[in-house]
Amino acid sequence: MNKNLLLALCLSASSVLFAQESQDIEKLDSVYLDTKTQLPLKNSGKVITKITSEILERSGGKSVSEVINQVSGMEINGSRSNAGQNLGYFVRGGRNRQVVIMVDGIQLNDPSQIANDYDLRLVPASSIENIEIIKGASSVLYGSGAATAVISITTKKASNKPISALFSSTVGTNRAAENEDSDLEEFTNYAAINGTLKNFFYQLDFSNRYVEGLSAIAAAEDAPTNEEDVFNRVSGKVNLGYVFCKDITFSRFFSFNNYKAGFDDFSFADADSQTVSEQKRVGGSLVWKHKKGSVNFNDSYSWLDRDIQSSFPSKYDATSYTFDAFANQKITNELTVLLGVNGNLSSFNSFSIPFGATDFAQNVNEEEAKFDIIDPYLNLIYVSNFGLNLNAGARLNIHSNYGNHLVYNVNPSYAFDFGKNTLKLLASYSTAYITPSLFQLYDPLYGNEELQPEENTTIEGGLVFTSENNLSLSAVYFNRNEANFVDFVTVDPDLFIFQYQNIADEFMASGVEVEVSKSFGKKVYFSANYTNTQTDERFALRIPEHKANANLSYQLTKKSLISVGYQYNSEREDTFFNSNTFESENITLNSYGLLDLTATHRFNSVFKMFATLSNILDEEYEELYRFQTRGRNLRVGFTLEF
Repeated sequence: MNKNLLLALCLSASSVLFAQESQDIEKLDSVYLDTKTQLPLKNSGKVITKITSEILERSGGKSVSEVINQVSGMEINGSRSNAGQNLGYFVRGGRNRQVVIMVDGIQLNDPSQIANDYDLRLVPASSIENIEIIKGASSVLYGSGAATAVISITTKKASNKPISALFSSTVGTNRAAENEDSDLEEFTNYAAINGTLKNFFYQLDFSNRYVEGLSAIAAAEDAPTNEEDVFNRVSGKVNLGYVFCKDITFSRFFSFNNYKAGFDDFSFADADSQTVSEQKRVGGSLVWKHKKGSVNFNDSYSWLDRDIQSSFPSKYDATSYTFDAFANQKITNELTVLLGVNGNLSSFNSFSIPFGATDFAQNVNEEEAKFDIIDPYLNLIYVSNFGLNLNAGARLNIHSNYGNHLVYNVNPSYAFDFGKNTLKLLASYSTAYITPSLFQLYDPLYGNEELQPEENTTIEGGLVFTSENNLSLSAVYFNRNEANFVDFVTVDPDLFIFQYQNIADEFMASGVEVEVSKSFGKKVYFSANYTNTQTDERFALRIPEHKANANLSYQLTKKSLISVGYQYNSEREDTFFNSNTFESENITLNSYGLLDLTATHRFNSVFKMFATLSNILDEEYEELYRFQTRGRNLRVGFTLEF
């Protein structure tokens, strides 16, 4: 079936249908992410997506990256591939290093990674209460790296009962489109025990995800099938807390997250290579709520070890301490002031085997490969009684390597009421600041200590319309300018010398993000979103110019729901290293469309089952050139909650 025709059919249904997922988003009456202050949705100057616990429960065993990949403006490259595939966060023409990922109010990162980014594969979907996503430059509140998006994940809270338990399990197939096998090769399990005893609360959870069946690299047509590359993640967390005087909540946690992921050779040859990652974190939060505001402190200390077992073996270990302390105070009925300080202290070591040797030798030392970032920031939130709202602030980045740098944000909006209908106009002008990672600075082969930070400016304008008959429409235009872009360039092709360097060209990206939703009665729902992204040709790697999502659901009974989802990605440009010519070459990846079906049934308040049939049409496609993707697959699972 023609992909564009199928897309048109799905989108045309928007005139009569609407998806349950978007209904939950539109029922959202307040937001937090864009101001760090609980604010009525009507008074927010941003289009914020909130993925609720109900949406996650109906996701049919999908991973966190798969769920986020359905949000307008978000392209999580690798989420449809082998489970061990590294994820690419492409938002508004940006890359991983320009997206901030937070868990329970604290920014997470990995100093040993090229992009200093946190891996969404580490987060069990069953542990999440909700996810908030804001797009655009948000460095004022979230610091270096928040240039294109902030993804804020909030995990589940302890039950008010003395003891509560949650168990979930999913099994499924994991085959490529050209593979006829339908063995059960995907297993995900989650168990949690939590509760509250007077003022004391506790949480313990454990998760495991094991996936086989796919090779990272797709086999050539005239070659035998490649070996399976296994992904195996084990994680656990203990969180203990106490509530003092009903207004002060203090908690501390310890968590671990280990995984093994098979991968193949960069020359597209099958290989028995593996990444072994071990991460431990300790941290917590302190929240004091008072009549006119609150005081918050969140922190996390991480230990990370990665062992790359391949023809070029290497080892990395890193530490990262991040904290965010802020207070918001209501000065008048209209004005709230937020004052905070955010910090990140990172370092890493790396080891490799020198040419001709057999033992590891250290090539990067944490005494040199480290930096500290301490950023004070101020934000003002003005909410008038006549429709005008203003969110404005500034942050002083104080970096141990780069000195001081100021970023700022101005975000006005105005809401017009027409009876029970509301039209909100919004605009923003924001700057962002992205410091090079420790890997980009100090890696012995490719690092460059002369690198300068990237600088971003984003302009947004748009509207949000909500009506009394459950119609919602939003449209946002964005234009992003980036200077001092850090690129991986060829220094000497004859000697195969490559290095990270700032390039003189300025990067430009612009586009439109549109979302529409409407409900009809209590049984039929529909939502759709469309994203158009225009980027300079040099920077368009793996970014679709056109991307659309459509979701349709029907409430069969009070306890049964069936939903259909469709996603379309247009052609994308990719690049690969040709081992015959020793040069990088460009290639165009074909467009594709994926159709999914999910059904859920709750038998009672304790037991629920779900099933998902993904890629129903068994579409063959590529996310990355020559890398494997999933064909038609079935997942079946259940949840027990006491």
